[in-house]
Order: sequence, then C-alpha cells, then structure tokens
Amino acid sequence: MTPLLFLVVALAGGLGAAARFFVDGLLRSRMRGDLVFGTTVINVTGSLLLGLVTGLAAQHLVSSDWHLVLGGGLLGGYTTFSTASVETVRLLQERRYLPALVVGLGMLVASVAAAGLGLWIGLIL
Repeated sequence: MTPLLFLVVALAGGLGAAARFFVDGLLRSRMRGDLVFGTTVINVTGSLLLGLVTGLAAQHLVSSDWHLVLGGGLLGGYTTFSTASVETVRLLQERRYLPALVVGLGMLVASVAAAGLGLWIGLIL
C-alpha cells in the first residue's frame, strides 16, 4: 500500500464516521422508541453497499484500490458493529431481553442478508 493510498483510505474512514454520526443524529431526532433504529439502518445500509462494492470489485468494475477505499475506508468508518454490540449489552443489563434479541440477532441477520443482496447485485451488473 502506498502512502497516498493509506491517506485516502484514512480520509475515507473519517468521512464514513462523519456520515454515520450525521445519519444517526438525523434518525434519532425523528424516531422515538427503545430500539436503536439508527444503528440498525446504518449497519444494514453499510452492509448492502459493501456487498455491492465487493461484487463490483469481483467483476473488475471497481479496482482493488477503490475497493479498499470504499469498502475498508468509507464503509468501514460508516458501519458500527461495536456500537450495536454495546447497545445490545446495555439492553441485556437492563433485563430488556426481547429488544436485546431484536437488536443483536435481528441486526446481524438483516446485515448479512443485505450484504448478500448487495454482492448479488454487484455480481450481475
């Protein structure tokens, strides 16, 4: 990896994290409830987009450098599975088992399905 590519991946990661902060704040201001809707939307959309970028890279429609910048940098900064894990543990500590199950397992299943869909779309383009 060249120093320039490293810098671009790092900048893309920062942009992804800023986008996550913006989207989460926007969704929190509009949605009320116990579940962590913003984190779920972010992880599912990020997984869909990463699947798409990976499929496009597998078809050689996206270079390996751009795959790294977009997938590892931008979408790596955008998705937030560590936050989802902390939110799930917080719900478990509060003995809110059904919301914890929905957040923990539901987000995982939805994110993997979205990644698969994105990959499939990227492979057929």
